[in-house]
Amino acid sequence: MSIVHSSSAEARANQDATLGNLPVWRLEDLYPGQTSPEFLAALDKAAADALAFEVKWKGKLTEALETVGAGGLAEALTELDALEDLLGRIASYAGLTYYSDMTNPANGKFFGDIQAKLTDMSSRLLFFPLEMNRLADDAVDAAMDRDAALAHFRPWIVDLRKDKPFQLDDRIEQLFLEKSQTGAAAFNRLFDETLASLRFKIGEDEMPLEPTLTLLQDADPEKRRQAAMALSKTFKDNARIFTLVTNTLAKDKEISDRWRGFEDIADSRHLANRVEREVVDALAEAVREAYPRLSHRYYKMKAKWLGMDRMNFWDRNAPLAETPDRLIPWNEAKDMVLSAYGGFAPEMAEIAGRFFDGGWIDAPARPGKAPGAFAHPTVPSAHPYVLVNYLGKPRDVMTLAHELGHGVHQVLAGGQGALMCNTPLTLAETASVFGEMLTFRALLDKTTDSKERKAMLAQKVEDMINTVVRQIAFYQFERKLHTARKDGELTSEQIGELWLSVQQESLGPAIEISEGYETWWTYIPHFIHSPFYVYAYAFGDCLVNSLYAVYQNADQGFQDKYFELLKAGGTKHHSELLAPFGLDATDPSFWAKGLSMIEGLIDELEALDKAA
Repeated sequence: MSIVHSSSAEARANQDATLGNLPVWRLEDLYPGQTSPEFLAALDKAAADALAFEVKWKGKLTEALETVGAGGLAEALTELDALEDLLGRIASYAGLTYYSDMTNPANGKFFGDIQAKLTDMSSRLLFFPLEMNRLADDAVDAAMDRDAALAHFRPWIVDLRKDKPFQLDDRIEQLFLEKSQTGAAAFNRLFDETLASLRFKIGEDEMPLEPTLTLLQDADPEKRRQAAMALSKTFKDNARIFTLVTNTLAKDKEISDRWRGFEDIADSRHLANRVEREVVDALAEAVREAYPRLSHRYYKMKAKWLGMDRMNFWDRNAPLAETPDRLIPWNEAKDMVLSAYGGFAPEMAEIAGRFFDGGWIDAPARPGKAPGAFAHPTVPSAHPYVLVNYLGKPRDVMTLAHELGHGVHQVLAGGQGALMCNTPLTLAETASVFGEMLTFRALLDKTTDSKERKAMLAQKVEDMINTVVRQIAFYQFERKLHTARKDGELTSEQIGELWLSVQQESLGPAIEISEGYETWWTYIPHFIHSPFYVYAYAFGDCLVNSLYAVYQNADQGFQDKYFELLKAGGTKHHSELLAPFGLDATDPSFWAKGLSMIEGLIDELEALDKAA
């Protein structure tokens, strides 16, 4: 059986007509162009300011510590904050230009050249955190007690101290930084450009990654199968490059961790996330224990709904018969999300609305564009940008809600300044997942048809399984891979075996994992860009489930506390931020509460099924 195609151009035209005008972001808000006087002047200023900062402060922080006012440590930190904003603005412009079309050689060169220049500038600033951590803690604490301007930066200073045990000699740190552009950063870029250039042949069409992945959600089983076969074939054909990249970056991380003295392979990520290893271990174990109650149970139900004894791995996200098959126009998706946000708090909808009105979103799926979706915070002096590949599916609406949640968070946290606005990844997923939940609940509350309600609940359960179960399986895969890599290079087949071992455990007996799926580890960007990032999604989902339960039972004041959480940026530990809601991530029962919400939705689905 083969898919009958009209021309791909005609199909795309029909889809575009249905979706409406999809926005493309306005990067001119950062700089008018790559060779514009404004951008070139910013580069010159950044280089001059970095040099001036080094000359003014290097070797003089002990003296600055004793000074209040001009020449004091607070002045140095204020200058550093402004300099980080400028460097971040330049980096954001280069990065977003590159992600707009990663197959354009000119964009690649621009991105690489700017990264090299920024690394040179950053190397001049490297002395500052290293010298700061050589100052006596009690002396710095005393200085913050007597200098209000310095005390403003207390969260950053206290946070910096956590890095102290893992810092190396100044010259080694500088070497690590400068070599990164020919090491990890270069292999990240190789991965991105390889993935963006891949094409997947389905019938007579050759498609980029995002539209091909979207076919796995098609109502036609044959289209899903053909998409899966095309993905497997192209991944296998390119496995040599992905295997080399994975081996190289895993070894690069092992070298860095060994020099710095990290005990566990994920400890550097835990430190960056400002979360304790024990908390992550408790999360991972709670989710693994829940596999039979969540993914195994749900996929068994879904296989029955689809008329199968076992689902093929490519049927995992197939729509149910009850799922409406129409594409959702962009303006309708916009209204859905903004209405849901506004129902929670008008301020939230107002901030999200700026992304639509100001040209802060890039929505069309096009060749060369970065796959997936993200919200880029840029810097406090500018505004965030959101990238999605919008194809009109219900999941695309949820993705939009998710990324706009990030965007709202980034806008609110920007008030902390460049040094303190960045939120650890574990808490960075809070606003995004909460935005998804608000949108889902708003749409569900409007649904009166039982079949449509079943389809919506099923899709939400699948999204939560993808966010919690799938991401913890990813985390377990990474743990196995990085552990095995210590004993030598891994072949594509060995990596595939590790991948299949965690996939089978997490998906359960109702999913048939057949030949071809062993290569699907190749396209996951988090494994490359941010090793062990993935548990942050499960952390965020379980946290939001508990947070949403508090919201449902709160009389008043929840919104104010929620906005305070978002405005805090990176200035508070997760224990401080969750305390006003009566939540504690170190409590073993915390994760059980979050997982019980997913289980409750599966219970509701089961009840609807029996009542049908």
